[in-house]
Amino acid sequence: MSGSCKNCSGRSLFRDDVSGNLICSSCGIVQEFDNYDAQLGGLNGPQGTFVRVGTSGSGSVLNYKDKKIYEAQNIIEDITFRLGFSASKSNDVRILVSTITEGEYGQGDWFSILVGACSYVSMRKDNRPLPMSEVASTIECDLHELGRMVLRVVDFLDLKGPAFPGFDIVGSLERAARNSPSFSKVEADTLDVIVKQGIFLLQCAMKWFLTTGRQPLPMVAAVLVLVSGLNEVNVSIDDVAMEVHAKVSTCKKRYRELLGALVEVGKKLPWGKDITKRNIVKNAPFVIQYMELKSMSNTCGRGKNFEDVGIDLQAAVSECLRKELQYESEVNNLEDDSQYFELIGNSWRDESSCDDRNKLNISHECLSLIYTKFLDEMAHLRSSGGINEIYGRKLGRKAGFQSSTEWWEGKSQLSKKLLLHQLLETDVGLNGMPPSFVTSCNAYKRRKEKINAAKNRIQRIMLPSNTAIGNVNAEKERKRKRAIGIEWEDIIIETLLLHDVKEEEIEKGHYNALLDLHVFSSWRS
Repeated sequence: MSGSCKNCSGRSLFRDDVSGNLICSSCGIVQEFDNYDAQLGGLNGPQGTFVRVGTSGSGSVLNYKDKKIYEAQNIIEDITFRLGFSASKSNDVRILVSTITEGEYGQGDWFSILVGACSYVSMRKDNRPLPMSEVASTIECDLHELGRMVLRVVDFLDLKGPAFPGFDIVGSLERAARNSPSFSKVEADTLDVIVKQGIFLLQCAMKWFLTTGRQPLPMVAAVLVLVSGLNEVNVSIDDVAMEVHAKVSTCKKRYRELLGALVEVGKKLPWGKDITKRNIVKNAPFVIQYMELKSMSNTCGRGKNFEDVGIDLQAAVSECLRKELQYESEVNNLEDDSQYFELIGNSWRDESSCDDRNKLNISHECLSLIYTKFLDEMAHLRSSGGINEIYGRKLGRKAGFQSSTEWWEGKSQLSKKLLLHQLLETDVGLNGMPPSFVTSCNAYKRRKEKINAAKNRIQRIMLPSNTAIGNVNAEKERKRKRAIGIEWEDIIIETLLLHDVKEEEIEKGHYNALLDLHVFSSWRS
């Protein structure tokens, strides 16, 4: 055989009859790559010894690119199916993913996040509610990571203005009410009332800026829990929060804020001074009725009083009087309480004209006399056996209580989705301020008081002779503050004042930056 051994450079080579390999007879080394046969012809070349050139592995008849596209489309179908998309909407998501990846698709965790972002963007383009938190829960990724991918998709597609409308919080409430397991056993008529009342309250909350700059789903959960309780549907705020993919603690906070806003509206009712957060749920039907009628009133000016709203005051006060019955009872031969009111008709409402209107003024003394007379008659009925106590069951209408829908008419325009400018122009009895703005103002005021107190402490130490002597009130105030104690914030403010930091800068509350700029920098130098 021609050639030499690669080990000993000998020329005594022979070919083995069994394996066909070339072996050196001197050193016995098998010569490498002697029988190698290069398979030329590209991806579509002939079959090799161990692999088929151009395929994606054992057991597959697809090449690498086709298999990648096939698996990517399976991921798209799986995610859109779990999100409840129709076939046409799933195809829209697939087209969107193909457009962004230029038909290459992809594999890995990032691709699932891309599909989720495209699903969210596709729904937003059609102005259909799909919370981002629900998408993140479906694809099991971090919410902020999904949000960053959504921003990249929006920038790539250059979606602006009408092409990418804002999040539909009203549609999200209706979607949550109709798809939530907590409301699956509620009758259709009751569910429709819950949805309308929820839309009404939610848009009132938007007008009061309770949703401004915040995640929308916690307020959706809070509104659903409140209106469900008013319609005698028992749901847990923990369950509703989990079903709408919102934090329970945030939902409870929004619920308290909503109750606080209703308390402020309820103060305009004749008995408003007695309404608190503890009893607002019991008074909520009358407050919502007032808000509904206020939104429907065709008044000429803003800021009208309670007398300008066409509320059925007779029914409202009568209901409050009937609530004297703390147990379930059946009233027999109870005189019609219309005798307490000298009104023409069963209710008094606004006239369409702003001139020559008859205003209803009922003083607190008049209401007190009405209530006293009612108590006297109730005492007489109890003594005569006119009221039969019934325990262990609810009588509803027999006990004189209104059903959950009698106080709700559903004719207000706020029961339907409104544009923002229409919503802001509608009067519901309260013009609220953004909670973040109110909190900021209170924080500024608190810090300003601390600054003044710190200046007084510094002045008393540095200039004791100028300190006012004999001011009893000031001395009492100092003792009270001394009993409370000085907090770390007071020490920081004193330090900043001693370093000649402007009060306007301290009021902003950026203590770390001010300390680093004015205090620690002087130590370094």
